[in-house]
Amino acid sequence: MMASFGRTTTRRHPRSRGRAGLRSGPDRATLGIVGVICAIAGFFVLGIVLGPIAVICGWLAMGRRWNGARPVPALIAVVLGAIDTVLAVLWIAGTAAPGGGML
Repeated sequence: MMASFGRTTTRRHPRSRGRAGLRSGPDRATLGIVGVICAIAGFFVLGIVLGPIAVICGWLAMGRRWNGARPVPALIAVVLGAIDTVLAVLWIAGTAAPGGGML
């Protein structure tokens, strides 16, 4: 039988965190900034792709919930991404309609 020498818990790494502290992937601030960049770029090119990406990045940056405190870049990304997506869909619908071609 082994003696415990007063230790009740073993911690392999002194700076290790519990389950709540472990995260992988980009943080929320980065996702908000990426969403804003995608939304602004979507007004000029590939709005049908970059608009939804901006909405998703903004929503993830807000912590996947609509209530509570919202970071400003995340909210901007969601709003501009939604506007960008709607404008892209309207533009595609306008060019697909008979006589709606743009010069």
